Amino acid sequence: MTEHDKMLMLKKMCHADGFIAALDQSGGSTPKALRLYGIKDDAYEVGEKSMYDCIHKMRTRIMTSPKFNGDRILGAILFADTMNREVEGLPTAEYLWKKKNVVPILKVDKGLEAEKDGVQLMKPIPNLDTMCDAALANGVLATKMRSVINQADLSGIKQIVEQQFDFGKQIMAKGLVPILEPEVSIKSPEKQEIEAMLRAELMENLKLLRDDQKIMFKLTLPTVDDLYEQLVTHPNVVRVVALSGGYTRAEADALLARQHGVVASFSRALTEGLRDDMTDDAFDTLLDTSIGEIFAASKASGVKKELHAHK
Repeated sequence: MTEHDKMLMLKKMCHADGFIAALDQSGGSTPKALRLYGIKDDAYEVGEKSMYDCIHKMRTRIMTSPKFNGDRILGAILFADTMNREVEGLPTAEYLWKKKNVVPILKVDKGLEAEKDGVQLMKPIPNLDTMCDAALANGVLATKMRSVINQADLSGIKQIVEQQFDFGKQIMAKGLVPILEPEVSIKSPEKQEIEAMLRAELMENLKLLRDDQKIMFKLTLPTVDDLYEQLVTHPNVVRVVALSGGYTRAEADALLARQHGVVASFSRALTEGLRDDMTDDAFDTLLDTSIGEIFAASKASGVKKELHAHK
């Protein structure tokens, strides 16, 4: 990736209208995604090449659809296996940027630890530097990593935020933009309290960054509207995006439209209703509807250019 490409990607990610397509289901979540897509469990072996072949075929169908392009989509989050494969004869990340004007992003976490102190930290990422090097070689701008908060335990939330920022600093040192995703479970009865505690910890850790250190956040749609406005306007934050977190697309879109300056980064809500046995016309029509609704909700959230003018 040239410096010019990196500048164009960063400008798009910071200023353009649109949302991020999360196409990064990993080994653990792939069977469920395939099941929803209409691929039966006996069509592949879990964790083996046959499973990744199936999910890559699904993702390729989405990425190559004429409805999937940079006019409404800012970026796409990829699982490492997807990055290492090709789409229409090009490496996936190169295809996304050169053919679709969509910024490629790499998921780098290795899954979650067992719950402790009300949270699930990320498992260690011993090869993080190597993954970052591979991402840069493939023309990727950013990375994404997820951990989960289930309870309003301040000790656990501090651990989550500290781990996210520690990995984030390692990623920034490699020249990539980290997307920190401390997800708050929408099933938690303490969701509103957790989100207030999380925002406070995120703001405290942002104070420790240098001016040239740029990050993004991927956060659960909050119970209190505009809870994350201070993050949206923060000079170190390229963008704040929201995960759908188990909400239906209609629910997620409605919540998102009320969060000023926040845009979507949806996975299941994006692919909701898509099926392997659809005709190409039916598939593209439904995908167009999904993209259109999510784009409209992201735009309705008031991505005010003046909020990002300083970045």
